[in-house]
Amino acid sequence: MKPRKSEEQLPGRAAALLLVLCVSGMRAETARYSVPEEAERGSFVANIAKDLGLTGEELLARRARVVPEGEKQYLQLNQHTGDLVVREQMDREELCGQSEPCLVRFEVLLESPLQSFRAEVRLIDINDHAPVFLNKEIVLKIPESAVLGTRFLLERAHDPDVGNNSLQHYSISSNEYFLVYTRRRSDGRKYAELVLDRALDREQQAEVAFSITAVDGGNPPRSGTALIRVVVLDINDNSPVFTQTLYKVSVMENSSEDTIVVVVSASDLDAGTNGEIVYSIVQNPEENLQTFKINPETGQIRLKKPLDYEEKKSYEIDVQATDGGDLSTHCNVEVQVKDVNDNAPEVIITSLTSTLSEAAPPDTVVALFNVRDRDSGDNGRTTCELTGEQPFRITLLAADAYALVTSETLDREQVEEYNVTVRARDEGSPALSTSKTLLVRLLDVNDNAPTFTQAIYTMVMSENEPAGRSLGRLSATDPDAGENAGVRYSLVPPPTGTLAAASFVSVDAESGTVRTLRPLDYEKVPAFEVTVTAADGGSPPLSAQAVLRIVVRDENDNAPVLLHPGLDSSAAGELVPRWAPSGYLVAKVVAVDADAGQNAWLSYELAKATEPGLFRVGLHSGEVRTARAVTERDAARQRLIVLVRDRGRPPRSATATLAVALVDDFSDAFHQLGHDPTGGQQPQVAEEEMLTTYLIASLCCVSSLFVLSVLVLTANTLCRARVRAELPPPSPSCYADGDVASDGVGVGSTGTLSPAYRYEMCLTSGSGRSEFQFLRSILPSLHSNSEAGLDKDQEPLHHSQPPCDREAPAGNTVTPPFQPKD
Repeated sequence: MKPRKSEEQLPGRAAALLLVLCVSGMRAETARYSVPEEAERGSFVANIAKDLGLTGEELLARRARVVPEGEKQYLQLNQHTGDLVVREQMDREELCGQSEPCLVRFEVLLESPLQSFRAEVRLIDINDHAPVFLNKEIVLKIPESAVLGTRFLLERAHDPDVGNNSLQHYSISSNEYFLVYTRRRSDGRKYAELVLDRALDREQQAEVAFSITAVDGGNPPRSGTALIRVVVLDINDNSPVFTQTLYKVSVMENSSEDTIVVVVSASDLDAGTNGEIVYSIVQNPEENLQTFKINPETGQIRLKKPLDYEEKKSYEIDVQATDGGDLSTHCNVEVQVKDVNDNAPEVIITSLTSTLSEAAPPDTVVALFNVRDRDSGDNGRTTCELTGEQPFRITLLAADAYALVTSETLDREQVEEYNVTVRARDEGSPALSTSKTLLVRLLDVNDNAPTFTQAIYTMVMSENEPAGRSLGRLSATDPDAGENAGVRYSLVPPPTGTLAAASFVSVDAESGTVRTLRPLDYEKVPAFEVTVTAADGGSPPLSAQAVLRIVVRDENDNAPVLLHPGLDSSAAGELVPRWAPSGYLVAKVVAVDADAGQNAWLSYELAKATEPGLFRVGLHSGEVRTARAVTERDAARQRLIVLVRDRGRPPRSATATLAVALVDDFSDAFHQLGHDPTGGQQPQVAEEEMLTTYLIASLCCVSSLFVLSVLVLTANTLCRARVRAELPPPSPSCYADGDVASDGVGVGSTGTLSPAYRYEMCLTSGSGRSEFQFLRSILPSLHSNSEAGLDKDQEPLHHSQPPCDREAPAGNTVTPPFQPKD
């Protein structure tokens, strides 16, 4: 039989839902629909969108779905059209048995915002079952003395259909003795009574046989047939009589097996075997025979198994009492089952989101569930709660329908998953409860940026270190998970116009290992900083920055460089008077080293000299001084080689060559500078002649200027002498400290040079010799004096010339170093 659509079966079904059920707990009227049982899959039931006043797009946007009351999903919602259709065939007899109406309850759930609508589909019974007799042959024993109109109870046929499709009436085949009447019990079930219409005569006919037919009201009707055999007995004057034709009892559902339900009693006026009564349960469904038993002698009806109020609430038992002459009578026993609180509530999960984003806002639906208790009254009323402190709460959607929603923001980094325990409790005495644990895992959201273990990383690399060497490793952590926790490292490009430090090192994107890209020169780049970014793999990615400072460790890769004497000549010429005492400053070797630290600490030593005992070199100052007083025996030309060495590993060095001339005055100074007494090295003739020419020309110019200066000074002195006669005695005058500029070389930045030397110069008036007289240095080096080794009480040499205008203090008269220039 093909299924018919619900609008054909139930023209008056509900057209729309009346009220909206929201999360706040408001209740809505239940929408009612109908559909024939065993309708094919895909059969139309109703248009939910139309009844809710929504469009298909709105249903789809709000993720509408059908949530069944039970565990099985019989209906399906098309979100595009809003049609509610059959998902799986439903057998009304299997789902509801004899109960009527047979309802399949469900909820329509909408999200954003959360709304729930209760609805139910009534299964319309179809005539898919025929009446069936438990016994295909029914045997009745009737005495021949039975009076006309005597009624005999027949076995009831069973038809699981309901309404018009259930059993409607009985009929028997044609016979001469009996009629059949259809009777109705208080529960609506119908049974047959056989009525004697003609007196029996055992001698004429010992047995009467005919058929009985049970017919239902379906279209077309269905029927079932059984054979009745009536055995005619010899006369037994009295039949048994029950004390009650109807027994009503109640039994607790938790009664144990073999509990006495009721005791039926019948009596027979006959004597002997005709008065002996035997009790039996007859013409009952198989279920009654499996549940109850009767003592054939005492009439005690006992339980064969425990009762269950939730399965069946009442029973009707037909009891027959038969005497020894096979006369019988019947009574009816109605058993009402009383409910006890023997069923704990059931938590039925209808929808569960086992994984939830940690960014889910409060009131996000995690699970939908129903709480059902099969008991009745207070025993079936339930409450629901959560155990423990967790960021969830329970919202009542409808009667016994709940939603588990978030109550606050979530953080996966603090708690990765939750075991949410839902506890349902009834109101029975004692109360029963049950718990259901839901596992909710949080999905990570990229809400945490990577974090460096240090704000500033300092790494050291050696100068000239080859490319590809590992300097260290950066480390950043991200508390997120999966791709959101994957950290990649990179260098931040420097601003335009700044040092391209990013070209010196590289950072491995995966491991954070820092490697050199090219060798570096400490003297050019002693240190540099770059900014490193650690970005995670989220979308969008989050990042953090740290400073990477690279310090270049100096290597001894630079030899000392001479500043004085310069490298433009093979040897530097210095003049030393013959009367120079021990400790006399001859020259100062000045050198610098581009390295740093110990690699730049310089020491000086005399590597080679014409007369090794005549000169010495300050270890740290580089000052070349006389080691003893100069004598007439010393050679006029001295050649010194000074070795300058740093303290690197290995050390590097440079040499300076000094040519020293021991002179009595300037005239032999130029002569001696042009000749090498040792004869070891002979300059080229052309160069010597050219140099001599330059020196003579320079000497002539200087002499002319000197003579002119003497004349001017003499005239000035005469003028002053004339004025002094009229003025107080003159005060000595001489060149002050600021009148002569110092030619000393000072290199303060390198730390390897001593302070500059300045000399005071005086010209003598009235002298017959045109020569400079040099007095002691005004700012002698303390270090140099210590190297000279002079005693404080040593008598200085006095010059034989008269003092200048200002009387010079007593001191050593020395000749400064002199170097001829081209």
